[in-house]
Amino acid sequence: MADEALIVIDVQNDFCPGGSLAVAGGDQIVPLINEMIGRFEHVILTQDWHPADHSSFASRHPGKQPFETIAMPYGEQTLWPDHCIQGSGGAAFHPALKWAKAELVLRKGYHRKIDSYSAFFENDRTTPTGLAGYLRERGIGRLTLAGLATDFCVAYSALDAVAQGFNVTVRLDACRGIDLAGSLDRMIGQMKAAGVTLA
Repeated sequence: MADEALIVIDVQNDFCPGGSLAVAGGDQIVPLINEMIGRFEHVILTQDWHPADHSSFASRHPGKQPFETIAMPYGEQTLWPDHCIQGSGGAAFHPALKWAKAELVLRKGYHRKIDSYSAFFENDRTTPTGLAGYLRERGIGRLTLAGLATDFCVAYSALDAVAQGFNVTVRLDACRGIDLAGSLDRMIGQMKAAGVTLA
């Protein structure tokens, strides 16, 4: 498994029950992810890490509500409740997540004017996070993804990873989705079509 890595996506308090952008059952995947962390030689975590005035927050747009969409210079953007603010308890990893083994914690979403779902690119689809280069330099070509949320950060990361030439598996049993207006089925279909292995 030297050429394989587990990427754990955004298992943070704000995405778990009681958080400001809670994903239903988000905490239920933690024991399974912990078991997976124990089996993988290489473990990478992503962490949403927004400034308090991030442009994707509905609170920054007068008259707008969470889950509405607006046009941004890089395309359509869903507006979210304030979440995963840098240094906050909501941005911290779920307390039961056994993440100390992680070799890399990749923070994303810290640019105020652009959101970031994918572990590989900002939402403009052109600004890289550097993860692809990190993996290639280490000789890692196979990726297994788990975490939150299936239809946003997990799916976008999986699609970008395939496009970057990685062999990608998403463990759906170790993910939970938000499902905005059918987004879960839509993104699962996109992952299948792109060649992501859904396990």
